[in-house]
Amino acid sequence: MASASLPVLSAEGGLSRYLDEIRKFPMLEPNQEFMLAKRWREHGDREAAHQLVTSHLRLVAKIAMGYRGYGLPIGEVVSEGNVGLMQAVKRFEPDKGFRLATYAMWWIKASIQEYILRSWSLVKMGTTANQKKLFFNLRKAKSKISALGEGDLRPEQVKSIATKLGVNEQDVIDMNRRLGGDASLNTPLREDGDGEWQDWLVDDSESQERRLVDAEEADNRHSALREALEVLNPRERRIFEARRLVDDPITLEQLSEEFGVSRERVRQIEVRAFEKVQDAVKKALVRIEAPRAALPAA
Repeated sequence: MASASLPVLSAEGGLSRYLDEIRKFPMLEPNQEFMLAKRWREHGDREAAHQLVTSHLRLVAKIAMGYRGYGLPIGEVVSEGNVGLMQAVKRFEPDKGFRLATYAMWWIKASIQEYILRSWSLVKMGTTANQKKLFFNLRKAKSKISALGEGDLRPEQVKSIATKLGVNEQDVIDMNRRLGGDASLNTPLREDGDGEWQDWLVDDSESQERRLVDAEEADNRHSALREALEVLNPRERRIFEARRLVDDPITLEQLSEEFGVSRERVRQIEVRAFEKVQDAVKKALVRIEAPRAALPAA
């Protein structure tokens, strides 16, 4: 399932040409998608996998457009999204009953977001869950309260955003300053215009080996989480996913109306589900990583 056979968003052709190219690939009907996925999963049919990938390139492009505000080449963002799509196709289980697009969306976003975080290493981005949440949601949260200007946020704005995203107020302040204080890499070093900041940057990106290890660890965490979700009953899983696994969590009020219980009861179920998933993830990681830990050192 090599990416070499996919259309490439090049500087010469531009975005419009790329979009025209990927529109040529037909969308799949549910039964077509199911049969292709079965052929790939059960028989390793690469042509089937290729059709699954190409039919979803438009989905990748649509998601990638949502990340244009981070100042990175759109071609690179699309490319990373395509990598996530291929990972999704590789792991897709058609017998689960949902469409590939629903499953792939998570992998596409995760791949793009990891690329953006790596590319923003100049601001020494953290990698905790809360820092990632802030990085990718602060702009949206600011726009919702009309805090679009540069500079520090007002105390009430900080409190509103921290509450909305479920993070510490100081983290909101720090992230806002980081995102607001980045200068263009094309800014001249001196007034005479001789040289730019990017000319003096050192490539401190991780080695290919380190990236492979990180990718394997991330894959293990994803697998552990998917396994862990199986310990939840349908109501617990619905509440946990709606509150913990989406960019814009559903409110307790909305879920209380959906299930006909009090907000406090929904909160209790969420906490219980989180504890069950946390415990199950730890156990799953031990089991998944145990074979690798048993291997002799190179």
